[in-house]
Amino acid sequence: MPQVLEFKLPDLGEGLTEAEIVRWLVEIGDVVAIDQPVVEVETAKAMVEVPCPYGGVVTARFGEEGAELPVGAPLLTVAVGSVELEPTGSTGEAEAEPSGSGNVLVGYGTGAPPVRRRRVRPEGLSAPAVAPVAPVAPAASGAPTAPVAPAAGVVPAASGAAASAASGVSDGVRGPVAVVSPLVRKLARQHDLDLRRLAGSGPDGLILRADVESAIRSGAETPQEAATTDQAAVHPAGERVPLRGVRGAVADKLARSRREIPDATCWVDADATELMAARAAMNGAGGPGAGPKVSVLALLARICTAALARYPELNSTVDQEAREIVRLPGVNLGFAAQTERGLVVPVVRDAHARSTESIGAEITRLTEAARTGTLKPAELTGGTFTLNNYGVFGVDGSTPIINHPEAAMLGVGRIVPKPWVHEGELAVRRVVQLSLTFDHRVCDGGTAGGFLRYVADCVEQPAVLLRTL
Repeated sequence: MPQVLEFKLPDLGEGLTEAEIVRWLVEIGDVVAIDQPVVEVETAKAMVEVPCPYGGVVTARFGEEGAELPVGAPLLTVAVGSVELEPTGSTGEAEAEPSGSGNVLVGYGTGAPPVRRRRVRPEGLSAPAVAPVAPVAPAASGAPTAPVAPAAGVVPAASGAAASAASGVSDGVRGPVAVVSPLVRKLARQHDLDLRRLAGSGPDGLILRADVESAIRSGAETPQEAATTDQAAVHPAGERVPLRGVRGAVADKLARSRREIPDATCWVDADATELMAARAAMNGAGGPGAGPKVSVLALLARICTAALARYPELNSTVDQEAREIVRLPGVNLGFAAQTERGLVVPVVRDAHARSTESIGAEITRLTEAARTGTLKPAELTGGTFTLNNYGVFGVDGSTPIINHPEAAMLGVGRIVPKPWVHEGELAVRRVVQLSLTFDHRVCDGGTAGGFLRYVADCVEQPAVLLRTL
């Protein structure tokens, strides 16, 4: 008889504690190979395909698309062992043998090569193997554990909890509640909902976030809701967009930045005519096959690294608990990129040690990954300074919000022809507005102004930059 193993949502790294199911890649009854991706999830950092460490037959899935699961919550169960398969071609049957995983996610092991994926006839599995396994608390080590299959006639614990919830339980009754997500519990507490009175729509009666939200919308007015009745009357109901995934992470980071960082902004207009001429000369040199074109963003990024070498105060962070400013040894340059999933900030590692061409190539690679949703979490973290080119949206200026826990961000507006006094005469020049938002704890206006002025000088006279190369 096949052994049923439970696969939990693994630790995806970077301190992430939950993920949203975007798309299931397997169905119940599919045969999966070791390390085969089974679900696509969205974390606060990136889209990630999660591979399963077991080879076998999928017997249950936990969570619908759009549901949020905490790390350690059950994802699916797999029947591991000899399983009869549907005939395929000249082969009447195949086996899915139990074996370990070679995957490197936290909590995984190593093991043998994968098997092929096929669909299984439901009658090919015994009843205990097909029944979904009740969600259990994650193990302390984070490693997947194998649940014990229930004996014939025995009702799984979670099913009993679900039945109690469905029938309604008095306030005096105590017992387990079919909830694995701390986010769901928190939402219920905020709206004073008794989870024991809810019937979960998930496997084995698991209470999902959608169940709680539905109860909030359709249930009787709770004490906390009553306190906000007047506000609800003032603000009529409209479309509600959940703040989760990338959008939620951005919201949290920006709100924290505003709460914790005493920021200030200074700006200056600069004549970018010579910079644009220098870029055209770079891209025209060498003829065909001379390599990729140099972008304006790459040039500005290289100027930023030179400016940070002169003003290292702005390449730092603040340790609030120790009340110390930590000046960082290298520059990991983030740049803002707008995608269909929202604003993300990929990071060019060790930008201070790269040439303009190398920075440009890395920006191109990261931008493409951002657009396709394939950025790794590590490529979205660890930045020390951010460059934000909002000129691509056709605007001249902005007051950027610092990307916490960094100390500064340089904003760049559009480069447009404008009247400008050049060498004592009025002329039409290519002008850009540069704005610097900085943490006033790490430096004063003199340092911030010096940094911004140096950047503007390099934009107006690119030869200034050559002195530092």
